[in-house]
Amino acid sequence: MSRQPDHVPADRVVHFDIYDVPGADEDIQLAYRAFQQAHPDIFWTPANGGHWVATRADDIEAIQRDHENFSHRRITIPPMPPEYPRQIPLEVDPPEHAAYRRPLTRALLPRVVNALETKITGLTVQLVEALLPRGECEFIEDFAKILPIAVFLDLVDLPRADRALLLPLAEDAVRGTSVEARHRAHAGIAAYLMPWIEARRAHPGDDLLSQIVNADINGKKISQAEAVAFASLVLFGGLDTVASSLGFIAHFLARNPDHRRQLREGLDDPAFMQGAIEELLRRHGVANTARTVTRDMEFRGMQLRAGDMILPPNLLYGLDERKVQDPLRVDFTRPFPVPHATFGNGPHTCPGAVLARREIRAFLTEWLRRIPDFAVRPGTKPRLATGMVNGVLSLELVW
Repeated sequence: MSRQPDHVPADRVVHFDIYDVPGADEDIQLAYRAFQQAHPDIFWTPANGGHWVATRADDIEAIQRDHENFSHRRITIPPMPPEYPRQIPLEVDPPEHAAYRRPLTRALLPRVVNALETKITGLTVQLVEALLPRGECEFIEDFAKILPIAVFLDLVDLPRADRALLLPLAEDAVRGTSVEARHRAHAGIAAYLMPWIEARRAHPGDDLLSQIVNADINGKKISQAEAVAFASLVLFGGLDTVASSLGFIAHFLARNPDHRRQLREGLDDPAFMQGAIEELLRRHGVANTARTVTRDMEFRGMQLRAGDMILPPNLLYGLDERKVQDPLRVDFTRPFPVPHATFGNGPHTCPGAVLARREIRAFLTEWLRRIPDFAVRPGTKPRLATGMVNGVLSLELVW
């Protein structure tokens, strides 16, 4: 716990621990929203070193787009020590950020993802048809942590067999409750990546890892230390975020047969499916990235000090009734575009968003064609976890 700073009003102090949110074992997004509804729009928590939390859509977007006042230089809660390497490109502000982001953007353009369509669909069909006769599965291990991770490991041309080694490290990196746990995870990934990085820097291929570790930053090849940091962050994102989204969506559909029916009836309607996927993403946001206040300033009536940390939770944007009418209702006919910040806003919007949407669509299409009705196994409930990336750790389904 951190003591209350002098510039924080007593009536803005609320205990909020991103790693232990009351009610998160039932519904993580609703647990966050309870703080949005019960407390001031912006409050300060003494947990995890002490930081501000902005809970309303307009403020979340303003913070995400204003890198001059709200820097990305440290984005975890609690922040990693100053001597720890930056998480490239996430902890790099514009204009420097653009050069680091460019290889990711190029590697994940819609036309590149379109070329992966056959592979994504084929792997999805293979997984679902293998599960179908069993009548049951543990969805996270049997599907959510296979489909997006296999696609990603192929993109970076790393062995799919290394999944078992990498997943526990990714888990600690995004949901580790201490700086020490996250540091060990990053060190483990760096040790794993080093020989691959050295090989790709010496003999580049056309894979995403080769593009990252040989990136041209303002006319100069990225340093090896930066290449390790860059590759590590991309690996963590590729190994966890889409798997978490798939878990939340499968859990929702397992409990809502009317929504399953609507999706089955609309599987061949591209416009309907596009809106439905956005609506599912709106209701089930996963990622959080904090910001560092760069100067003493007033923001929405609060006095912020240089060095303060502030968390604008992405998932709360789409759950704000000031932005979204009846936000707790999942409505596949909601007017497009569906308001949410699941992939962030501004220059740091997730470059993998196109690929994530494509993998979610493949799951919905191929799963619901073959397993139209399914439920959470009676007597069980999913194991959920909060953190910098909220996730579903286990989900037992039957059909």
